[in-house]
Amino acid sequence: MRKGMAGILFAAAAVLGASAWGQGIAVDFDQPNPSLKDLLETNGVHLRAPEQADWTVMVYVNAKNDLEYFGLKNVNQMEMIGSTDKVKFVVELGRMEGFDESDGDWTGSRRYLIRKDDDEDHVTSPILAEIPKSDMGDWRHLVEFTKWAKASFPAKRTMLIVWNHGSGWLKSLNVKGISYDDETGHNITTTQLKAALQEIGGVDVYASDACLMQMPEVAYEIRDQAAYIVGSEESEPKDGYTYDDFFKRIVAAGNPTPEQVGAFAVDSYVDHYRDRRIGSTQSLIKTSGFPEFVRLLDEWTAALMAQNDEVSIRMAKYEALSFFYPEHKDLGDFVRILDEKISDPDVRRKGAALLASMEGKLVVKSRTSMEQYQRATGLAIYLPQYNFADAYDELDFAKASHWAGFVRWCLLR
Repeated sequence: MRKGMAGILFAAAAVLGASAWGQGIAVDFDQPNPSLKDLLETNGVHLRAPEQADWTVMVYVNAKNDLEYFGLKNVNQMEMIGSTDKVKFVVELGRMEGFDESDGDWTGSRRYLIRKDDDEDHVTSPILAEIPKSDMGDWRHLVEFTKWAKASFPAKRTMLIVWNHGSGWLKSLNVKGISYDDETGHNITTTQLKAALQEIGGVDVYASDACLMQMPEVAYEIRDQAAYIVGSEESEPKDGYTYDDFFKRIVAAGNPTPEQVGAFAVDSYVDHYRDRRIGSTQSLIKTSGFPEFVRLLDEWTAALMAQNDEVSIRMAKYEALSFFYPEHKDLGDFVRILDEKISDPDVRRKGAALLASMEGKLVVKSRTSMEQYQRATGLAIYLPQYNFADAYDELDFAKASHWAGFVRWCLLR
C-alpha cells in the first residue's frame, strides 16, 4: 500500500512508540516512497530485528456492518489484557458509516498491537497502520494483513481469528463463507479462505469468531493450513468471543500448545454464555484426524445405502439436531439416531467406529450451553431435506468423500 510523506511520518511515530514499549517492528522498505528506515536513521533511530515471541494471535475484526458496536467492544476487551513479551495480540479493526458513532466515529481500517489499558470505552492501543479505504471482504486484504502481522511480530506459533458474520459453506441465497463487508458488498468464500491461508503459509490455530462455520465442508478446505480449527456449529450471539477471558488464559499459561490455545477459545466462550444462560456451541478440531474420519464416513454411508432403510433415514434427518439453517445437521446426532433405529450389525458397527473417530481424533473438544444443544457433538454437516446445491461439488470435502452422493441418494428416497 502506497503512503505519502505524512503516512510515513505517522508510521514512524507508531514504530517509535512501539519500540519504546519494547517491540521492534519489521517494515517493508521496497515501496516507491521515501524510505522509513532512512527517515528514522537520519534522526538517529536505528531499527533492530523484531524479537520472536512464543505466540502471535492475529484478529481480523471486520466490523463494517451491523456488528460495529461489538467489534469495538471486543477490541476493548482485548485491551483489558494486552500483549506481553511472549504473546502479541495484533488486530485489524474495520469500520464504516451508518452503524456505531462512538470512539471518534472514524472509518476505514486501523491496525494495532494491543496494549493493556483501563479504558473500556476507547481503543487506546498504538495505531501501527491506517487504511482509509479497506475491503475486508476481499481475501487478498486478509492475506495482506496476516503477512504484515507475521512479519512485524514474528512468533514460534500463530493463531488467526476471522471475526464477522459467517454462514458455513452455504446459505439459501447461495451466499457463502465469512467476513461480509457491507461497504463493498464483498465476502470471503470457503474456497477463498483456503487460498488466503495458503498464501500466508498457514497458522497453527485458525478460529472463526462467526456463525455456523464448524462444518467439515469448511474445515476440510483448510485442513493443510491449520493444525487446529475452532468454530461454532450454531449462530453465535453478537458478543462473540469473550476476549478478556480468552487472552487472559493464553497469557497465564506461559507457553501453551496449539491444542491448549484452541481449548482456551472453546472454554472461555462457552463459560461466558453458560453463566448468562444463553445457548451456544463451540468446538476444536484437530485436522490430522480428517483422513480416518473421511474413510469411516464413507464406509458408514455405504452400509446405510446397502441396508436401504428409507423410513429410518428420513426420520433421522428430521429428528437430528439442526441449527440456524435447517440443512445444517449435527453429524454425531444423526449417526446416533440411526444407530438406535437400524438394527443391522454392519451399520451399527461402522456407525460406532465413525463416532469414536469423531469424538477422539477429529473433534478433540466440544462444549455447549443450555439444554437445546446438549446433543451437539461439535461438527455440523450439509444434509438438506429437499434440494441439493450443485455448488457443493466444488468443495474439497465433496471431492474427497462420498457424502455428496449419499445426500443425493437420500433426496431420492
